[in-house]
Amino acid sequence: MYEKDGEKYYVVDAHVHLWDGRESNQKNVHGKQFIDCFYDYHRNLSPEAEVWDYDTYTYYGGERLMKDVFEEGYADHAIFQATLLSDFYKTGFGQTEDAFGLTKAHPGKLTYNHAYDPRNGEAGLEQLRRDAERMNLKGVKLYTAEWHGDSRGYKLDEPWSRRYLEECLKLGIKNVHVHKGPTIRPLDRDAFDVADIDKVATDYLDLNFVVEHVGLPRLEDFCWIATQESNVYGGLAVAMPFVHARPKYFAQIIGELLYWLGEDKILFASDYALWTPKWLVEKFVDFQIPEDLPEYAPITTAQKKKILGLNAAALYDLEVPQELRLPTDAGDAAAEVAAGARS
Repeated sequence: MYEKDGEKYYVVDAHVHLWDGRESNQKNVHGKQFIDCFYDYHRNLSPEAEVWDYDTYTYYGGERLMKDVFEEGYADHAIFQATLLSDFYKTGFGQTEDAFGLTKAHPGKLTYNHAYDPRNGEAGLEQLRRDAERMNLKGVKLYTAEWHGDSRGYKLDEPWSRRYLEECLKLGIKNVHVHKGPTIRPLDRDAFDVADIDKVATDYLDLNFVVEHVGLPRLEDFCWIATQESNVYGGLAVAMPFVHARPKYFAQIIGELLYWLGEDKILFASDYALWTPKWLVEKFVDFQIPEDLPEYAPITTAQKKKILGLNAAALYDLEVPQELRLPTDAGDAAAEVAAGARS
């Protein structure tokens, strides 16, 4: 929980990682290119005091994650979003079993979302079924630009992808997180295009599609899709650090999202360990739309509370302590009035 000026915020970091980008785990030059690109994002968009040394950044482990995200980072809950990249790393980039083990050790604090690749066909479907049962999956993370042999990406509306989405429905996996943001070397930018979200969101209304990185640099395209599709949400990973590095640009991002999507469909995320949540939470709570951008309405405290945690809590059925809810949540205000009348 974060508290400032008498206001308490329930914080869900909706996008965290546990990765191994060390040279010993790199399968080829592309593994180094990928972690180096991550590190460039980290050091160029972070406050100077928050920049890690390169070796720590490539491998930090679960103990440090718990410290950075929960002990110092204000998070009440965090959600792992798996990234495999098995063509680039010997044991995969995201350390999935370690992350899942950490989740089992801290079930009240962590949720684990696994990944799949529809290009694995029938064998991958069987694996998804086993993973869903073993990991009690409520969500998955998809990486449409991931390389797979000769393939350098896929679209969500392709036949095999649709079969996997249909299997998610059968398995009760309702939250589909999709990386649709800036490219990372050596992946192809166009493989992260947002257009396929429009098609599958229309066809699978019982799934929630969380577009990670809010489609950047395709924010306008994403907003036009998300305003029409009730089951499309925006994840703020990668957008968040601009609150420090380019605050006016961040104001435009959050202003557009609030105008088009509304306050109930935006999720805070640090993308740890790209960035740590502590300074992002602090700066976002203090942030306000600049006066020279009058086309955007001021951001209210209630809106910040929804974005920082209450929206993600609703998607993942997390129990929010009574004191951290908004008065209108689940009829709380009416219930309190009725309880007072009965007493």
